Amino acid sequence: MRLIDTHAHLYSKKFDADRTEMMDRAMESGIDQFFLPNIDSTSIEGMLQLEQDYPGQCFAMMGIHPCSIKADYKEELAVVEKWLGERPFCAVGEIGIDLYWDKTHFRQQQDAFRQQIKWAKALDIPIVIHSRDATAEVLEILEEQKDDRLRGIFHCFTGTLEEAQRIIALDFYLGIGGVVTFKNGGLDKVVKDISLDHLVLETDAPYLAPAPKRGKRNESAYVRLVAEKVAAVQEVPFAEVARRTTANAESIFKVGQLASKVVLENK
Repeated sequence: MRLIDTHAHLYSKKFDADRTEMMDRAMESGIDQFFLPNIDSTSIEGMLQLEQDYPGQCFAMMGIHPCSIKADYKEELAVVEKWLGERPFCAVGEIGIDLYWDKTHFRQQQDAFRQQIKWAKALDIPIVIHSRDATAEVLEILEEQKDDRLRGIFHCFTGTLEEAQRIIALDFYLGIGGVVTFKNGGLDKVVKDISLDHLVLETDAPYLAPAPKRGKRNESAYVRLVAEKVAAVQEVPFAEVARRTTANAESIFKVGQLASKVVLENK
């Protein structure tokens, strides 16, 4: 059964020594498409090279991670705007608000988030959201910006069932990764009560490796471990989880249209 890794930083330097082998392991495990979130201007080159090396399999997003929003954020936004005007991307991401590490640039994070949402809506592509210690703040902006073009994925969802329902009501999918396998994480209890119609799978590689690989470098092959855990907690066959989450990913990213656009772009 096919699986899709909807969120993986496969251009990370942590893969420089064995990137080809890592990709081979993923494909041998049934993962045949990979969605690459951008961080900032420093990650673009490596991300686009990976997309070029794996046409029709790796798909680049464009955006600024909230932890990269500093005093010069408007310069970074200008880079994002330029790239969005030059070629197609699968999504604007990863974008959002992070109040875990530093609250210094909270206002700038809000401004950058709103601006990137507007660009995504204008281009009619989804957004992929990073939210840490900021669920209320992110949802406030999403509800403010909501219209029939706003859609996407709430990456690395780890919240409550009530938060999940609020996100789903906004027509967003929940990105479920390695945290669902953590013994005391609690996410498994939440996922148990959420329909597969609202879930996509991810690794966030090289971060947040699932059990029993926790503490090691994460990689896309391990999305299979996430799928197995979701199947276990929902008491459904693995094949059903694979089929439905893959269909969800293909739907949100419009994979059929996207593959042809990216192949043409890289010729």
